Amino acid sequence: MGNNHSNETKGGGEQSGSGTSTPRGSQRGAGSRSGSGGDLQGLAEAKEKPPLSLVPVEKLGKLLVQRSQKEDGINGVTEKSFTKYLFPMYPELARQFFKYILRAGKCKNKHIPLSTFRQHCEKILAMLDDAMIIETYVRMFGAETDENMITQEGLRSLLYTSYKLSMDHYPEGPQTCLMINKTLSTVVNGCFNKRDMHSIGFVVRWLEEHCHRLIFPVHRYCVHMLATRHRDISSSVESSGSGAGLELATPVLERGAWQAASHLLPVSVAWLLAGTAPPLYSRPGQPPPQPHGGGGLASTAWLARLVCAVPSHWVPLYASRDHGMGANRFLHHTLAYKGPTLVLIQAEEHLVVICASQEWKETHQYWGGPDCALLQIHPTFSIVEKGPKMLYLNTSIRGYPKGLRAGSDPRKPLLVIPEDFDSIQFQGVPYPLETIEVWGCGDQASREVQLEIKKWQVREAERQRHVKLSAADWIEHPDRYLLELAGRPQYNNSAS
Repeated sequence: MGNNHSNETKGGGEQSGSGTSTPRGSQRGAGSRSGSGGDLQGLAEAKEKPPLSLVPVEKLGKLLVQRSQKEDGINGVTEKSFTKYLFPMYPELARQFFKYILRAGKCKNKHIPLSTFRQHCEKILAMLDDAMIIETYVRMFGAETDENMITQEGLRSLLYTSYKLSMDHYPEGPQTCLMINKTLSTVVNGCFNKRDMHSIGFVVRWLEEHCHRLIFPVHRYCVHMLATRHRDISSSVESSGSGAGLELATPVLERGAWQAASHLLPVSVAWLLAGTAPPLYSRPGQPPPQPHGGGGLASTAWLARLVCAVPSHWVPLYASRDHGMGANRFLHHTLAYKGPTLVLIQAEEHLVVICASQEWKETHQYWGGPDCALLQIHPTFSIVEKGPKMLYLNTSIRGYPKGLRAGSDPRKPLLVIPEDFDSIQFQGVPYPLETIEVWGCGDQASREVQLEIKKWQVREAERQRHVKLSAADWIEHPDRYLLELAGRPQYNNSAS
């Protein structure tokens, strides 16, 4: 069962599937095209029995029909049973999923026949193409009046479901964020641009371009429930808040006094960045929790790595409110961190994020790998630009522009911070610079190496302050010649 589940959920990952793969059962039948009697017998058996990967849906459908008959007196799957036994923690997801099957199956009544339920759930399990997955769930949350349109509230509900899935299963209990409504509004406004409705195709293309990975946790969760929920129902285990067997990762950020003072990176913004920045920045900092026995939880160990898209390893490197604003302060706290970083820049109502895929360095040339990006979080969300060689930092090399820049066109950079770090120019419009925060997205070793380098620099500075020169060294020392040029050939106190 675990292997089948792994194959079924592979389409929700970061890489696209081919979209042409067939279920395991059909592969077994398609491969039996020779004239041997054994192959013909295998084909006959494949026709008689349902494919192995479809057995969970068959069992789940029969159990839901039994519950509907017992509790509602209806021969089919009712919305009440669908919500109560399949998605008990997410009634809105259950409602949209149920109505999607009703529409797709063209059901005449308000319940779903067993054959229709099985057919459409099997399609969900068989999806491997990223574009098909995104379109399916956008259509699932689409407008009830027009199946080819989706409203702002529909997209907001879909994104909020993904957010809840990532927040609800921490060991210390569900997490929350007071800024979630503002964060979701920036994404919705960025997509709809003050329009009330958009076509399904437009929203799918926009999500693919800007934040497609936010949709995949919903698909993975649905696949997990469709493939495993029959075990809990058959054993009369009704989940009423346990998370239906899911054990997700550790909290988004290490909670401490410094993080409490951060106002540019609340939990909801961290969730949004983890789902929109390249995957390099949200790699887990530690292995997922292991189940403590029992085959029923074996499949959730790897599911924990897939469903929860938020990081637990981001560490604060620099905050202008605590460390002071200035180029030297930025360089002191950011340089020598050998890992990817996120630079959050607040200028009036604008919140801009620079995604640097490698260690910051001072040079007169533009640098950066293909995972560099420039994002706008507020007032509307968008990926402004993404690509290699779009970062620039220079504070000491003469003859070249000084300051911090971002953008692939050196003649017209999208973001400019001058060397005094007192203002910002974003897409050609100047703003006063208010706050800068830098977060490290590498592993723990990257932070430890940076701290060791800083300790060495302090020790080296102290050592050079107490250097004692011998008489022989002083004769050849350059400072001696400077003093002679200034007209002071004698260096003791008596000569003065």
